[in-house]
Amino acid sequence: MSKIRIVTDSSAQFLNPGLVKQFGITVVPMMVRFGNQVFREGADLDAEGFFRRVLTEGTPSPELEAPSVADYVEAISPLIQGTDHIIVLTMAHGLSRSYHNARGAADALRGRCEIVVIDSLTTSVGLAYLVETAARAAEATASLESVVRIVRGAVPRVYSVFYVETLDYLFRAHLIGEAQAILGKILGIKPFLTIEDGHLVTMEKVRTRAQAVDRLIEFVIEFAAVQQLVIVQNTPHITEQTRMIQDRLALEFGGRDFPVMMYGPTIGAHLGPDGVGIIIFEADDEN
Repeated sequence: MSKIRIVTDSSAQFLNPGLVKQFGITVVPMMVRFGNQVFREGADLDAEGFFRRVLTEGTPSPELEAPSVADYVEAISPLIQGTDHIIVLTMAHGLSRSYHNARGAADALRGRCEIVVIDSLTTSVGLAYLVETAARAAEATASLESVVRIVRGAVPRVYSVFYVETLDYLFRAHLIGEAQAILGKILGIKPFLTIEDGHLVTMEKVRTRAQAVDRLIEFVIEFAAVQQLVIVQNTPHITEQTRMIQDRLALEFGGRDFPVMMYGPTIGAHLGPDGVGIIIFEADDEN
């Protein structure tokens, strides 16, 4: 039986980018628009290029555009020649139209191949973790049902929490209202966010970075068993705030070393250039 092929969008950020080639994963680019200029994430625009543009005075605010139905059809069609089963894992439906457009492509290709589209309900490192889970499961079994069951079982074990210095980008991404953005700026409020049911929502608000670090650590230690944890930030270099988080986590988790990576254009269009977050993969009780 032919191998199950895995497709995702470029919001997935892999700790090991080599996994994409290793497992033959197809990545469909998200688009980031700056005024009249449009860039394909991962092809024309990487994380550092995104932040250079965002921080350049006079550059229009970034807008995120999901791959279209046609983009997904173009990416999936060549795969049909070599397989009967395709799984498409997308960015959370509440953060872009990637899931909806992938569903449209699956409908357009109906009858030519069995295509299952899964809403990851997350993005960034969390989505990449689920894609890797799917790819490894597909290596171990030719059963589409088994792989889908494994991935759907992993979706609820991915948690994300973010802290940002400004509400401006959340407002521009239509995630908060104008009145909330103005009031937050006046009061010096900095939002503490999570992804819940596929939507970026405000958990609570803090006023200082020290409070933000405290709250991030409190969030993490609520978990009984952490399989993996990744810190995401806005720079390739370790910041003072990230070092504080690492030191606190080392105390709580017996010196375990958790990786740090720079978040990409997709999540950056929502958080802006001054965010920090933690993405957790909760251990499976059965394992």
